[in-house]
Amino acid sequence: MEKYRNFKPDYRNDYVSKVFSTRDEADQAYNELSGRGYSQDDINVMMSDDTRDRYFSNDRAHDSALADNVADNAGTGSMIGGGIGAVVGAIAAIGSNVFLPGLGLIIAGPLAAGLVGAGAGAATGGLIGALTGMGVSEDEAETYRDHIKDGGIYMGYKPKNEDDARSTYDRWYSDDTYNK
Repeated sequence: MEKYRNFKPDYRNDYVSKVFSTRDEADQAYNELSGRGYSQDDINVMMSDDTRDRYFSNDRAHDSALADNVADNAGTGSMIGGGIGAVVGAIAAIGSNVFLPGLGLIIAGPLAAGLVGAGAGAATGGLIGALTGMGVSEDEAETYRDHIKDGGIYMGYKPKNEDDARSTYDRWYSDDTYNK
């Protein structure tokens, strides 16, 4: 994860995102956003299936809000490409996450609903497209994809205001807590 340590995207006031190298960092960031009033329906989380199994498997204690969101919903999550139809409503209703079989990714939050709505073909080829659709540059999206494949935990959200955007960006990219 060292190779991602110095990655710092340009500041944007309409979307803030980062890939965290450890579960502790991701838990802390998720809890901070939750404490400011953001719900699981506001926060995008992505990780590889292997990362989910390593950090959030169902047989481990659910000791954080992020763990509860990822582990609890993994059992009820939807699979794109598995012949399951009309799951967007279910995802919105239960805040479920989505497993993308061809990519080995777990996605939770607004991005999950968007990828499911786009269908399996768009999802398998559309992770970069989904991120760029939120305004993330293609280079940034590719770096996020690579970091996720290497075990990182992606988190992103649309801030309610400029203060939230600036505060989160500065904390995530300037504070040594999140730059490991």
